[in-house]
Amino acid sequence: MEPTRDYPLFGGAFSAILPPGAIDVSDLRPVPDNQEVFCHPVTDQSLIVELLELQAHVGGEAAARYHFEDVGGVQGARAVQVESVRPLSLENLALRSCCQEAWVLSGKQQVAKENQQP
Repeated sequence: MEPTRDYPLFGGAFSAILPPGAIDVSDLRPVPDNQEVFCHPVTDQSLIVELLELQAHVGGEAAARYHFEDVGGVQGARAVQVESVRPLSLENLALRSCCQEAWVLSGKQQVAKENQQP
């Protein structure tokens, strides 16, 4: 079994531990600069890390929820479930020079792939 691996994201600004077998989708097709996308060939699951633009009308934890729900709405998610929201320490991130705060939201969205039903 292939071990988990620490994979640099966004040019090394931070990293993620990926499960065995995870495939970097950018090796298969173009991926927008604000996204890192991984898929798993056996489970058919995807992991998408997306950097989003600041929205002045929401801040802090509310901003994390706003963006998560907005992305779900744009994708036509049938179900959107927030599991946790927590602040991210900028101390060791390359992002600290351009960000005042960062939040990590963990959740699930039920979204159809391509032309399938959700």
